[in-house]
Amino acid sequence: MPAYDQNISSEFLTELKAHVGYLDQSHEEMLSLVIELCDINSGTFNLDGIDKVASVLRREFDCFGEPIEYFSIDGLKDVDDSGTRVEKPLGKMLRIVKRPDVRPRVLLCIHMDTVYGSENSFQKCTDMGSGKINGPGVADAKGGLVVMLYALKALEASPLANQIGWEVLINPDEELGSPGSADYLMERAALADVGLLFEPKLPDGALVSARKGVGNFAFVVRGRSAHSGREFLKGRNAVVKCCELMQRVHSLNTNTQITYNVGRLNGGAALNVVPDTAVGRVNVRVGSAADMELVQKQFDSLVHEFDGHDGFEVELHGDFTSHPKELTPKLSKLKDRVQQCAQELGINVAWKDTGGASDGNKFAAAGLTNIDTLGPVGGEIHSSNEYLVAESLTDSAKLAAMVMISLAGKS
Repeated sequence: MPAYDQNISSEFLTELKAHVGYLDQSHEEMLSLVIELCDINSGTFNLDGIDKVASVLRREFDCFGEPIEYFSIDGLKDVDDSGTRVEKPLGKMLRIVKRPDVRPRVLLCIHMDTVYGSENSFQKCTDMGSGKINGPGVADAKGGLVVMLYALKALEASPLANQIGWEVLINPDEELGSPGSADYLMERAALADVGLLFEPKLPDGALVSARKGVGNFAFVVRGRSAHSGREFLKGRNAVVKCCELMQRVHSLNTNTQITYNVGRLNGGAALNVVPDTAVGRVNVRVGSAADMELVQKQFDSLVHEFDGHDGFEVELHGDFTSHPKELTPKLSKLKDRVQQCAQELGINVAWKDTGGASDGNKFAAAGLTNIDTLGPVGGEIHSSNEYLVAESLTDSAKLAAMVMISLAGKS
């Protein structure tokens, strides 16, 4: 029986609270570290920036006295705007393990990349007043990195630390759907008992329960080029055909459980040339495994319909990067434990489902029950208005630490 299936006594909860209270004195150093990390650009494709963030993290995690692995992962396999298969290099991954032979074993994870590239004008943290800090990745997920670090410090300072093993994975590609790290994440998840991930809580402080699955697809349409003046009728306009195909994809939005977002269409060059290649890119969100199968059948059917007709060729690339994370009985049990710990700490916790995905989806697909929003409270992520509620850093660290110590105590 997993440790989180066991009841926690009120006496034990009171004892746990005493082990994490000192984190209230760590607020300023936590916030300082968040700002240090945010002021280093670590857009997913800024590999130098990823290295610099990793260097700071190696410095901080060195306090646990364990080797810190820093290793390469696969690149991003994609098609470019000409429909050619390409592979883009990704940053490296960090791994730290403590007491690998002790059960229960907790797998902790969060990413160090952000959506803000080195060319983005949003590069530094600023104080917004009213207890909020604005900065690139300040909530998603530099704040989560710091919360995870300090939660582990509290665990290691507790008398129950030797009764639990833990492993930390920090990946550099989550903002792309973890294409290079996904297989390794799932491999490690299959060996753990509980997963804790440190994506930000929702702006109202709620934690995420279930998440939709996510797929990214590219339809490559190939036609025939021709001079738009002399031989227009000999051409086969790939841009027009791709627009027709993308309109058909958009028309599939009849099921509220599945969304099809035509996010980008590229094609053409000189205006006096009938374009022979176009690429339409689609993001899909699904609520169940059955939805995933339906989407694949729909897309295969569209390719069959358009490919080979009237001189056009159509290829489909891509896949689901994250399976849905559904509410299971085991997840309900783990939520109850988090709720009990939060209540003892005086933290109000609500739960909401979301259409966004995280690496928690991958842990769930590997069979690992997990809570994936144990980071700080924040909002307007993926925009220049992204903010962190500064006071939530210590509360979030205390909650994550208390959950881990409770698992160690098995009470």
